[in-house]
Amino acid sequence: MDDLITRIQQFAELIGPNIYLQAVIIAAAFIIFGKIADWIISGVVGRIAARSSNDFDDSLIDLVHRPIFISFVMIGLGLGTKRLDLPETPTIATVNLLKTIAIFIWFGAFSRLNNLVVRAWRQSSHSQIVQSGMLSLLHNVMKVVLFALAGYFIFLAWNINVTAWLASAGIVGLALSFAAKDTLSNLFAGVSIVIDAPYKTGDFIILDSGERGVVTEIGLRSTRILTRDDVEITIPNGIIGNSTIINEAGGPPAQHRIRIAVGVAYGSDLDHVIATLEQVAADNAAILPNPAPRVRFRLFGDSSLNFELLGWIADPADRGRVQHELNCSVYKALAANKIEIPFPQRDLHVRTMPADD
Repeated sequence: MDDLITRIQQFAELIGPNIYLQAVIIAAAFIIFGKIADWIISGVVGRIAARSSNDFDDSLIDLVHRPIFISFVMIGLGLGTKRLDLPETPTIATVNLLKTIAIFIWFGAFSRLNNLVVRAWRQSSHSQIVQSGMLSLLHNVMKVVLFALAGYFIFLAWNINVTAWLASAGIVGLALSFAAKDTLSNLFAGVSIVIDAPYKTGDFIILDSGERGVVTEIGLRSTRILTRDDVEITIPNGIIGNSTIINEAGGPPAQHRIRIAVGVAYGSDLDHVIATLEQVAADNAAILPNPAPRVRFRLFGDSSLNFELLGWIADPADRGRVQHELNCSVYKALAANKIEIPFPQRDLHVRTMPADD
């Protein structure tokens, strides 16, 4: 690039001693080079990219060709300005202004590229980074990084010493870290939740306090849960990151097992009870055939023989409804098959009766 600039300057000097004409030639040469680069990127490379099955590369080419052309224009204008031999102050101000314009143009281009990458990731629903909720975090982090880099290069363009600014920013950051320690705690916990992924958006979880609901959003500061009563709960990530969370949708499948406790009277036919309960599960359309529902005799209770009906459902959100249906069906089936449902009873033995006065 330096050799190209030197050759263009030497060519401009051959045109004549007029420095204004030389400045125009230098600027025009770089505009022509910019148009050639723009044609190569938009035309040649664009036609090759158009053959692909997705539109990501097409959008990428459409995004970068204009900043590249404008960069050539800014270089030509800067070199032309230096060729005019103006006083130092206006020359430096003009060149620095051109650098600043180029920085803003590339900042906008990289910001659009950030949005383009996020949109492409979001469309690939099979991507683990989308399912874990990390996409929003990376998107926001990249925005902050791009903004910081743009500010840094602007300082460099205007020959501003950034060392003092960085030192001041460090002191201010230290003070803010003490003032906003709870916010920072939630922020780091949010990052930990996103990376560790104990749950993801759409999972049904149970909190330490007993609330149960679907995760609607995992943010940097908090996690939002929609309960079965359609009440949204917002929990700071610092709290939820130090709590025991039960994820009902965890594991490879999203299936959920429900348990129905049933007590029958002593003396009941065990095989008949098991067959009746198995039939109740088989008649319910929400109970999955695989894994097959089962009945287990758990223990000898004080007043009953305690059984448990176990079955799998496809969606944890249906647990309450299916439990209701099974409880109703079990009660009706036991009554229809004349299987007694006991209740606690106590026998009172009177040893002596008080004498009549």
